[in-house]
Amino acid sequence: MIPTGEATIGPFFPPRYVDAGANDLTLFEGRKAKGEAIEIRGRVLQEDGAALENLVLEIWQTDAKGIYRHPADPRHAQADADFLGWGRTVTDAGGEYVFRTIRPGATEGRAPHINFMVMYSGLMRILKTTMYFTHEMDVVLSAVPVSRRELLIAKKQGPDGYRFDIRLRGENETPFFDD
Repeated sequence: MIPTGEATIGPFFPPRYVDAGANDLTLFEGRKAKGEAIEIRGRVLQEDGAALENLVLEIWQTDAKGIYRHPADPRHAQADADFLGWGRTVTDAGGEYVFRTIRPGATEGRAPHINFMVMYSGLMRILKTTMYFTHEMDVVLSAVPVSRRELLIAKKQGPDGYRFDIRLRGENETPFFDD
């Protein structure tokens, strides 16, 4: 079967779908989060290397102590009250995105990481992936074939920056995960 316009994800995102500042997790309601501030930059590309504009990216992560500010985390009451742990941004005409956040702490059985969700008009499903800072093994990274693990490791850029490019298909496709 060939997908038709009616079968694609919707609604189509208007350019103003993302609120200004939603990509800065270092501030919450005017208060500064505790921890090492970092910047994550990247580019989202199609199979042919073309950039995707107006693609929505969401991230969620632990605070600097490795606690999710969510009731599913049994320690959520001890989470940094000044850190929401969730952000959203949209890619520009060159497919570039940027987040300011804090370096997450490790959780039990997991290396420090940031979860990404990718949404785009025309995608048949929401894509989810995970960005790591090092090759430190955990249950998720160890499930990825050795030859593809490098695609989940952010590249250090400058004193507080990281680069994490996402390729949706083709050679060097970013590994995506189901729930």
